[in-house]
Amino acid sequence: TIELGGKSPLIVFDDASLDDAVSGALLGNFYTQGEICTNGTRVYVHEAVIEAFIDRVLTRTRGLTIGDPADPDTDIGALISPAHRDHVLEYIRRGEAEGAQRLIGGEAVTVAGCPGGAFVSPAVFRVENDDCVIAREEIFGPVMTILPFRDEAEVIRRANDTPYGLAGGVFTRDLSRGHRVAAALQAGVIWINHYNLTPIEMPFGGMRQSGIGRENSRRALDHYTQLKSVFVASTGVDAPY
Repeated sequence: TIELGGKSPLIVFDDASLDDAVSGALLGNFYTQGEICTNGTRVYVHEAVIEAFIDRVLTRTRGLTIGDPADPDTDIGALISPAHRDHVLEYIRRGEAEGAQRLIGGEAVTVAGCPGGAFVSPAVFRVENDDCVIAREEIFGPVMTILPFRDEAEVIRRANDTPYGLAGGVFTRDLSRGHRVAAALQAGVIWINHYNLTPIEMPFGGMRQSGIGRENSRRALDHYTQLKSVFVASTGVDAPY
């Protein structure tokens, strides 16, 4: 199997529980400093609720604690290396240069007691153009892009406009719509009204440039099993020839 990355969409409809949707977006962007392959870094929010959604995201992002990863009170730890920190910061610079609006974060941070630690404050952008580099390419850091949408058909088209296909999320109180959108999204793992949960019973993996094969559940065993079929006859052969 090959488990690769993605640029996964997280879709928030206007009937969603905004508190739950914000929780899902934070889990899908800032968990382990954003170094998660499934992260829903393209957060599509219906235009009727985008302002309220952004307000809640910013309020909760301001309350996150950046600190020593060994401290249980820390929310945001260090990135894997100084080189990767610089890679993330360069994406943030490029996003701003292309017109994305940085609402919070996106700066190198020094943490007392952690000399040499590669810390970046969690960044939230409002993006109007799906072609903006930070809305197209996997950054693998704490960078959330929030994009407005108007209707279901539009957001499905935009969500699928990516070479990746690892994961996706849908927040709505209308479960019929949730299942309909989940079926339309071209990705291997979809969450409805949650994000980044991977119980061992749930097959995990992507399609297109996000990988081959599945982890977890019996599907993983099937992938590594060579199937052999054996037919044993218990009666004579009744040939029509």
